[in-house]
Amino acid sequence: MNQVLDQYRKELEEELGNILSFWQDHTPDYESGGFYGRINNAGETFKDSPKGAVLNSRILWAFSAAYNLTKNEDYLRTATRAFHYISSHFIDKEFGGVYWTVDYQGNPLDAKKQIYALSFAIYGLSEFYIASKVEEAKLAAIDLYKTIVRYSYDYKSGGYIEALSRNWKELEDLRLSNKDANEKKSMNTHLHVLEGFANLYRIWTDEKLNERITELIYIFERHIIDPETHHLILFFDEEWNKKAATISYGHDIEAAWLIQETAEILGNPELINQIKKQSLLIANAATEGLDSDGGLWYEFDKENDQLIKEKHWWPQAEAMVGFFNAWQISGDEIYLNRSLKSWNFIQKHIIDKKNGEWYWGITEDHSIMEEDKAGVWKCPYHNVRACVELIKRISEIEQKTNNF
Repeated sequence: MNQVLDQYRKELEEELGNILSFWQDHTPDYESGGFYGRINNAGETFKDSPKGAVLNSRILWAFSAAYNLTKNEDYLRTATRAFHYISSHFIDKEFGGVYWTVDYQGNPLDAKKQIYALSFAIYGLSEFYIASKVEEAKLAAIDLYKTIVRYSYDYKSGGYIEALSRNWKELEDLRLSNKDANEKKSMNTHLHVLEGFANLYRIWTDEKLNERITELIYIFERHIIDPETHHLILFFDEEWNKKAATISYGHDIEAAWLIQETAEILGNPELINQIKKQSLLIANAATEGLDSDGGLWYEFDKENDQLIKEKHWWPQAEAMVGFFNAWQISGDEIYLNRSLKSWNFIQKHIIDKKNGEWYWGITEDHSIMEEDKAGVWKCPYHNVRACVELIKRISEIEQKTNNF
């Protein structure tokens, strides 16, 4: 077992370096600032593409987290570049919040306030503060948190409204992307509000923030996690009435460890034990999406009884962590084996061994999907986080073993 874990950690350390090298070598925009908004699967850079808040915040988080793990100064320099660009071009100095996109020169393009994007900015800024101790980053993260609560929080039914206009008025179209349902509340936004708030709590132990995070965990238990299937419900109206029947296997397995990590950050033993039980139930539900090759299918459309036979990069990364976490909770090696099989699948089908980074995904016959290598949604987040999280977890296990 020790040899298996040691090999797993070493391989992930190597892959972490490979992923970050791709982003350092190919994405900085030295002409217009920040990072390029799009690189396609063939490696072509589109210098005039819009630059997204999510991409830039995830770059900020990824390089900050990598520095916090490795103390590699090159990573901190890249994180600092991302911080300065977000501060200068994405944060709305007039109305607060962050723009959804700016043009390639850094001018506001889509100025709507998507709460998902604000949450990732908080996530990245908080991690950067841990790395750099730059007070401006901490203050910006706190300000974004207060902005979310001020404008998006639903004081009647709890939770957060998806999106608002630049000056915080209601919008007709609240969607994160064209494939999403146009509803007031979503699982996805709440999962990442939870994530952003929890990372902020690591640097700012505010009592009210603690209450907000605890409330979000209970929202997942009461509304978002289906009490019968233990899958996550994806969309809701303002009063938490279910508005979708699609199952997202990647979000299931991501939530299976992320909600637990949040409870652990709060340090509430009773809540931690409660969530650990829930984590196993969600992880077991996610196994319905596992294929025999170790990959995790994308989604299942229950209304049309249709499995979306694609295996995107990010559910595979989340499966590595989610199943490893289930093994740590239960001690059942079947979960560890699922984590290892996920990694083997990624090595065989998802990593681009020639050009670097990970492919968007593959189809049923293992053909590579011709989607972007870097873009509004394709970022060094899920794969970097899986590497960082598992390196830390395995290192802690090895340290405990060596101490006995």
